[in-house]
Amino acid sequence: MITLLLYSFIVITAIQVLYFLFFSTFAFAKSRKKKQYNLPVSIIVCAKNEAENLQILVPKLLQQSYKNFEIVLINDASSDETLEVIENFQQKNSQIKLVNVENNEAFWGNKKYALTLGIKAATNEYLVFTDADCIPSSTHWLTEITSCFSSTKKIVIGYGAYARKKYSFLNLLIRFETLMAAVQAFSYAKLGIPYTAVGRNLAYHKDEFYRVNGFVNHMKIRSGDDDLFIKDAATGKNTAICFSKESFTVSQPKTSLSSWFQQKRRHVSTSSHYKFIHKFLLGTFYFTQLLFWGVAISLLCSSVWLYALGILGIRFIVQYLVIGFSAKKLKEQDTLYMLPVLEVFLVVIHFGIFIANMTSKPTHWK
Repeated sequence: MITLLLYSFIVITAIQVLYFLFFSTFAFAKSRKKKQYNLPVSIIVCAKNEAENLQILVPKLLQQSYKNFEIVLINDASSDETLEVIENFQQKNSQIKLVNVENNEAFWGNKKYALTLGIKAATNEYLVFTDADCIPSSTHWLTEITSCFSSTKKIVIGYGAYARKKYSFLNLLIRFETLMAAVQAFSYAKLGIPYTAVGRNLAYHKDEFYRVNGFVNHMKIRSGDDDLFIKDAATGKNTAICFSKESFTVSQPKTSLSSWFQQKRRHVSTSSHYKFIHKFLLGTFYFTQLLFWGVAISLLCSSVWLYALGILGIRFIVQYLVIGFSAKKLKEQDTLYMLPVLEVFLVVIHFGIFIANMTSKPTHWK
């Protein structure tokens, strides 16, 4: 029985190592020298009850070094002072355009409906999306993102980081999960099979939106204005990734485990609508990751613990190399100090999300 378990552990570890080599396409990727364009760009922000956050975000957007842009602020049927805040900004700056969305029976509380109205109202063909509760990491954010557009690259996937909080294990866990999600998203895109993006740092040309009829294929699904759009529109030929430090956006992370768990439930709920190849690859990685730790703990408590330790060591060396170089690119190096611990916690969290989403539906857009 122990021998069979050991052989199974070797196979599981081999699969995991193959995945980390798969992720190395991003880890060891070099930033290409980008050409600078002066494309007319529309920044689109969908805000629902974000009066306070908009007062922080909008001045940051107006400070961008890029010159040729407008800001489309969508008030998605807010019940707070969001509309008044946007109107005040609009009166002071001609670059700002207001789209006021009122609830209707067909699209009640649907963010995709609000975004569609914002996209149609945008003056420019190149669109850059971010959220009201985050800020650009630099005044060159827009320049960096738009420089990834080309005659063939019409979709640009960026990195949405979370702010650091000292002495917080939850903050470390959130940023490690975000790092791992980005490593996978960028790696798949580099290999020509993009599957996801984050709506707080995403850009695309209007033609790509209209080519797939916007969000029509998944309008009834509350989440997915980013990853399900990527599923429909992104290909290996039309998609670029942007990971320079100045191209990041930074959000404030959740401060309680329960609120973060609910947030992740919403994000994961769209994965059942992914293409089969993506569901298979992602599912295999997470399943073998769960098996890896379960079998590893069992073998380390057995008579063959020395062999198990050696196999464990090989996997960790490969993992630290790949995730280490990725973390350096995305400025998340401090997550490496507790990598095994964070990984175990993340495996447990993902398993909990899987069970929770099977038994009940998560809540969505505010």
